[in-house]
Parts: sequence; C-alpha cells; structure tokens
Amino acid sequence: MRRQIQYLLALTALVSTGIIGAVVALPAQGASEIKRGAEVAPVPLNMKGLNPALVREGSFIVNAQGGCNDCHTVPQYALGGNPFLGQPEIVNEPCYLAGGADFGPFRSRNLTPRNGLPAGRTLSEFKDLMRNGTDYRNDATPILQVMPWPVYGKMSDKQLEAIYEFLRAIPIIDPRPAFCTAPPPPA
Repeated sequence: MRRQIQYLLALTALVSTGIIGAVVALPAQGASEIKRGAEVAPVPLNMKGLNPALVREGSFIVNAQGGCNDCHTVPQYALGGNPFLGQPEIVNEPCYLAGGADFGPFRSRNLTPRNGLPAGRTLSEFKDLMRNGTDYRNDATPILQVMPWPVYGKMSDKQLEAIYEFLRAIPIIDPRPAFCTAPPPPA
C-alpha cells in the first residue's frame, strides 16, 4: 500500500511538472514570436494607437510564415538583395505589400492602409476575405482566385487580428509607384 502511494505521488509530481512546463512554455513561445516579429519587419512601423504586441505577432505571421511579400510586393527584393541569387535578403521596402504581381488576368492587391484600414477593409471584411475569399471589388470574380485564402482561413481570430493590426502599421503606398512592377521575363 505504501509503495502504491509513493508511486501515485511520483506520478502526480511528474504530471504536474509537465502541465506547469507547458503553461510556462506556451507564453514564452508567443513572446519569442512577438520578439521575432519585431526583428523581421522590413519596413518602419507606425504603432500609434495600435497594440504593439499584436502588430509584432502579425509581422511574424506575415514575414516569417505567410510569405505575403512573395505576391504582394513587386519586385519582391531590392536590387542586390535577392536570396534566390545567393544575395543577402533585402525586401523591396518602397513597394512593400503594394501589390501588382500579375497572375494571368488577376493582379495581387495593394494591402497597405487606406483610410487607416488595410487595403481599405474593415476587420470584419478582412476576416471574411481571409476565410471565404470574398472579393469585395467584384471586378473579375466574386471569389479571390489566386489568394490562398483556403489556407489562411484556418487561422484563429487572434492570428487574423494580428495580421490586420500589422497591416495597419505598415507605410501607406497609394497609389502604387510605376517602378513597383515586375521586371520583364528573361530573353
């Protein structure tokens, strides 16, 4: 009997240690993503009136996980900063998330703020767009055809809100400058 009690106490201690470790580790992981989000933001951020932790978390999602720059910044990298050519990465700051990539009949949208809203969209519209692909411009199709919204739609409300808050903090680029265009294809 005594041995069983010792066994149960030891088991309880192990389980408690695991639970406490998880409770401590999860916030620490979130803190490291927030810290990393500040480090990977390729443009200056205007934090006025925004939640800095949420902005930085959004930066982490957009710049370290989402690959938003790949379609929404044209060209993606500054001259001499293309990592695919073995150069140290330098994101094209003057065109950052201003859209303009052509995908057949479709063109990536400018995500920079208009009237204080990312791409001029409310949070509710942004979540609908990210979850359902709703194309509020309705100039081609009612559903976004190139944007990977079926993937992003699986994100939590908090993650989508973090992306939205980050997009509110980036510099406005409207209208998109003429030099924010794709280079001609190689001959």
